[in-house]
Amino acid sequence: MSTQQILKLADLIRASGNTVFFGGAGVSTESGIPDFRSDQGLYQEKGRIPPEEIISRSYFLSHPEEFYTFYKRKMVYPEARPNACHRALVALEGMGMLKTVITQNIDGLHQAAGQEAVLELHGSVHRNRCMRCNKSASLSQVLNSPGAPHCACGGLIKPEVVLYEEALDPQVTRQAMEAIAKSDLMIIGGTSLTVYPAASYVSLCRGKIVIINKSPTMMDRAADLVIAAPIGETFSALWPLIKENPPTAP
Repeated sequence: MSTQQILKLADLIRASGNTVFFGGAGVSTESGIPDFRSDQGLYQEKGRIPPEEIISRSYFLSHPEEFYTFYKRKMVYPEARPNACHRALVALEGMGMLKTVITQNIDGLHQAAGQEAVLELHGSVHRNRCMRCNKSASLSQVLNSPGAPHCACGGLIKPEVVLYEEALDPQVTRQAMEAIAKSDLMIIGGTSLTVYPAASYVSLCRGKIVIINKSPTMMDRAADLVIAAPIGETFSALWPLIKENPPTAP
């Protein structure tokens, strides 16, 4: 990450009338939440059953106890707190310089930081619902239940996260696709762009594209700016420039 890259990013944001942020697991790693596909990621864990199978709908339904043992241990981090990236995005939204955050993460850290316009493509660990009576349940209820949590009616409680074999919420995906298509600047951060169908949505952007990710992505050649650095570090360097020299009001 160079000073010139940060200056260019700041200029792109100032010049944009409709900026959208599209984020992945790398946004939350600096909050202590492991990603999925890096060398230390969730999918590198060796066990009798692959993680991809454990977090599938069919495995959840057939082995809820085993599912929740893995889920509580590896996918829920209630002590995690927003990092520099989350805080900078909130500040940009407050200044009217960011319209929408589209996230593949399920941790709720954008909302915890104070972000208002958030679209969660893969759901959230903070929303849980009984599969029998449809009553909602809190995250604490899920975490404090021994084994698989059940509702007072006896129904199994399912987290409102998108598991393998499940489709994304059509309303959320429609809103995300519309936001991307209307944007004139799309900042893609902390994602390798290998998770479909979410990764395919970035092709809807007709404006400028910035990619901030530690490793190369399939969209690097199409981007107007690529910053190969941790996203929290990048936004920590960016924010002072924006704060000191915000865009001139029309």
